[in-house]
Amino acid sequence: MTPQSNPQAGAAVKAADRAHVFHSWSAQELIDPLAVAGAEGSYFWDYDGKRYLDLTSGLVYANIGYQHPKVVAAIQEQAAHLTTFAPAFAVEARSEAARLIAERTPGDLDKIFFTNGGADAVEHAVRMARLHTGRAKVLSAYRSYHGGTQQAVNLTGDPRRWASDSATAGVVHFWAPYLYRSRFYAETEEQETARALEHLETTIAFEGPGTIAAIILETVPGTAGIMVPPPGYLAGVRQLCDQYGIVFVLDEVMAGFGRTGEWFAADLFDVTPDLMTFAKGVNSGYVPLGGVAISGAIAETFARRPYPGGLTYSGHPLACAAAVATINVMAEEGIVENAKNLGASVVGPGLRELAERHACVGEVRGVGMFWALELVKNRETREPLVPYNAAGEANAAMAAFGAAAKKAGVWPFVNMNRTHFVPPLNVSESEIKEGLAALDTALSVADEYTD
Repeated sequence: MTPQSNPQAGAAVKAADRAHVFHSWSAQELIDPLAVAGAEGSYFWDYDGKRYLDLTSGLVYANIGYQHPKVVAAIQEQAAHLTTFAPAFAVEARSEAARLIAERTPGDLDKIFFTNGGADAVEHAVRMARLHTGRAKVLSAYRSYHGGTQQAVNLTGDPRRWASDSATAGVVHFWAPYLYRSRFYAETEEQETARALEHLETTIAFEGPGTIAAIILETVPGTAGIMVPPPGYLAGVRQLCDQYGIVFVLDEVMAGFGRTGEWFAADLFDVTPDLMTFAKGVNSGYVPLGGVAISGAIAETFARRPYPGGLTYSGHPLACAAAVATINVMAEEGIVENAKNLGASVVGPGLRELAERHACVGEVRGVGMFWALELVKNRETREPLVPYNAAGEANAAMAAFGAAAKKAGVWPFVNMNRTHFVPPLNVSESEIKEGLAALDTALSVADEYTD
């Protein structure tokens, strides 16, 4: 598809949006959403014909890019055959999607419960853990995001939780490892791992091991900053869960389906959880779909005891057909391998080279096609470029960075004092270099706000 200029149509789209659409996480009168005319591959464009390289993959879900012809065709074919059907029945698209997912999940996570997205996947994983253990509490990390529904947002460890947190959800937060801003005064990865695990075990002890149903972690935290866990940490959490009879839940909604250069980020650490949530990349977001991959032990709990939960659209045929096509495309086209190889050979080196030349870059971290630049006012003090949860004038530096990136032709992922580099997994080397060049320009603007 070729971008065409049609400002009048864009104005009509924008007017209808502003009149009737209520947007997520926003003060409705303070936002100015871009009217999007189309998208293909790693790009989208507006009604003025301006094209943007999407460094966000939507909300880190368009893992195979936009409008992949094989997935579009699969959705069309499924719609012509069986558009929808109730979840109590065995349907080919649903069965095949579950089989393909189970083939790729680690260990014995062979049963798949389908949901409509990541947040309700987390809701059901927590419900399963509580019913399986007969316990109520769930431990989750600060600097995390698990979804916007009631339980999921209470599990979340960033400010999006605050407005909904009444302290009645049975959630206890703890600090996970993050060496750049260590809460444990660590100087090495080894120290960070050991001290973070000691902190977690102490939290378990003081909360009462017999009261804790689950520990949930993003395998690699996404929106919170793409902090890849140091060696040994997730294995240590697995050991603590085994020791105290706690269900270990890994949230792979963002990190899963190739984002880290492996089918699932758990594969990077050779760790198998008891439950694993997924969504987003399972079908590149073409039709809403999520789910929970369930271990044999937890599946056995509900072998003769009904599971008290379900969704009208669980395993929707259109969504599952999109998942089947997406997984097959990823396998046939080597998309996971592309993310791993270009992440290591082009993205990582390119971002580190930018860091050498821009005073605002405090740290580069990531893996696969999952990277973050932490922007700071001062490299020595590591003071963030903007304060935590900054808004308005306090966020001027990041707003200027974002505006400069868009002017340079890329759509950046900006959160607090970070920008994330998370393009589609089948992005080309030339597109990556285009994105790096645009970031170079935008970082020069951010440099103006450093000490």
